Amino acid sequence: MADGVASRPPAGAAAMPRTVARSAGAPLVFDADDPRLAAAAWSRLAEPGDAVAGALVAQLGASGALRWLVDATVDPDRALGGLRRADEDGTDVPPVRRAATDRLLSAVGRWAPRLASLDPRRELRVLERCDGTLLVPGDEHWPRRVDDLGVAAPFALWVRGRADVEGWSRRSVAVVGARAATAYGERVAAELASGVAERGFTVVSGGAYGIDAAAHRGAVAAEGMTCAVLASGVDRFYPQGNDGLLRRVAGTGAVLSEVPPGSAPFRQRFLARNRVIAALTAATVVVEAAHRSGALSTARRAAELLRPVGAVPGPVTSMASAGCHGLLRDAVAVCVTGAAEVADLAGDLGREAAPPPPSADTVLDRLGPDERLLRDALPVRAAASVDSLARAAGLPPRRVLTLLGGLERQDLVRREGGRWRRA
Repeated sequence: MADGVASRPPAGAAAMPRTVARSAGAPLVFDADDPRLAAAAWSRLAEPGDAVAGALVAQLGASGALRWLVDATVDPDRALGGLRRADEDGTDVPPVRRAATDRLLSAVGRWAPRLASLDPRRELRVLERCDGTLLVPGDEHWPRRVDDLGVAAPFALWVRGRADVEGWSRRSVAVVGARAATAYGERVAAELASGVAERGFTVVSGGAYGIDAAAHRGAVAAEGMTCAVLASGVDRFYPQGNDGLLRRVAGTGAVLSEVPPGSAPFRQRFLARNRVIAALTAATVVVEAAHRSGALSTARRAAELLRPVGAVPGPVTSMASAGCHGLLRDAVAVCVTGAAEVADLAGDLGREAAPPPPSADTVLDRLGPDERLLRDALPVRAAASVDSLARAAGLPPRRVLTLLGGLERQDLVRREGGRWRRA
């Protein structure tokens, strides 16, 4: 199966001899020219959302950027084209180029400590034991939506479960919120997730306690598709208390991460994870969030990406909903109160926002003035004669007979012999 092949190292990778990168004599234990291994390597080298690494990879490709890094750790002057030496010699270097040089040197200092122990083949073997799949940009199942993040886009996605991420993410909605959720928030999150899952949407969240867990449970209960985006590796589910839930999510949907197996969840990785949730989905809904909730960063990043954002209102006295009210007040989000409104927000307008079936109220709205008078004069229980209705409505009997025929065709009156009453 294509997905299974994508997750495995190249044939014979386990038996590869330790090789030396020819760039500058720095040891690498894998083939840096393999674009998949190089992309996987960058997901270990750089922290999620590292814009300097993203720009370097965008310019040189994953393999080229990796070879450049090896050079830079051995001979920074040569890698930077002599810019640092020119700066030290007093040569007039444009401020923009000097700033770029400083950022690159600082980034090399961040990445270099991880270079010595770098071996993405080892992490691919762990992923294979988890029956997982590695996706890199350009793969058939790579979700093109995340490319909207530009230089902050992931280098790779490590996936357990359904690896056709491009397919199931086309019709998806993020349901996020506070970890310290109230019973109200968890109930609303579960109902929203269940409702949109029944409408064929994938429910995406972060796998955390509170609103995230309630959203995943709601989608699973509806036998719908759900995905958890983790801030840690997919080999060990975090938080541990949600291990059983995340296993069900992986069994029926997907669990994915942009960091490789063995990666620990750091605070910064949680914040960076939120940008992936925002980019991966068609819309983001915040169910419950305090003023400083991390879920607000998901909503604001979604708004920056021009994705629709919804917020569920709560009691004005509840601090747990203060962040949602702030999103509404700042016009970052629109108010949503049910699954149908979320579907309108995230789905195709022509498909989701179908006109409601005609109701009695809409039929009554089309009645003329005389018809309204006559309908108001009609008794609900005992039927009345035409003359009695004419007196009550203040209309001529002949006019009453004409109007009664029209009201009968609209099922608004009922004839009982020669008498009439309201249907």
